[in-house]
Amino acid sequence: MHTTEQSSKTKAPAVTHRRRPEWLVPAGLIFLSLIPVVAGAARLAELTGGGAVTERNARFFDSPAPVVVHIISVTVYSLLGAFQFVPSLRGRKRRWHRMTGRILLPAGLLAALSGLWMTVFYTLPPSDGALLLVLRLVFGSAMAVSLVLGLRAVLRRDFTQHGAWMTRAYAIGLGAGTQALILIVPELLSSPPDTTTRALLMGAAWVINLAVAEYFIRRRSQPPRQTFRGN
Repeated sequence: MHTTEQSSKTKAPAVTHRRRPEWLVPAGLIFLSLIPVVAGAARLAELTGGGAVTERNARFFDSPAPVVVHIISVTVYSLLGAFQFVPSLRGRKRRWHRMTGRILLPAGLLAALSGLWMTVFYTLPPSDGALLLVLRLVFGSAMAVSLVLGLRAVLRRDFTQHGAWMTRAYAIGLGAGTQALILIVPELLSSPPDTTTRALLMGAAWVINLAVAEYFIRRRSQPPRQTFRGN
């Protein structure tokens, strides 16, 4: 009797891991992606359906190939890329993760490079300016570089750095969704920002996305939390 009581007292506490719904993050990313995806679909319909040419869209009708490539690649990259943040798909289904990555890498590079091409060669619309042009060049280049560094890391089998660089690239690629959420506030208040303020708000969206990405990168590098339950 005494031995039984003593063994129950010294029995190790149970260890449990806190689990969160693994589809919550990708669902949020898909929701954020829908804003630029829907806008891109509308632009494609405008180009293919013979929409009216205006001062804002004349550059797309004059040279449609880059914007079509950009819309398709961004759509694939943003929607399919959200599933790379499902832990079970990265862990148990590595083959699916690798096959998807072979689609996402060229799609991301096409999105970044076509965006840079349009920034340099398209005529600036009235709402843009030199500051926004510079920001697009900086973040577009950063996205392309992040993808290349992510590829380099996985070839070296450095999966931690691979995930970090791919997460940063995705955060930049999803900037349009965050920008739409930020810019919709002054639009609803009937006080559209001037050219400089608009550029700063759009730049802030990229910074916010990257800050969130860095938070999750550092969080993934830490060991999982454990909670101890006694009997």
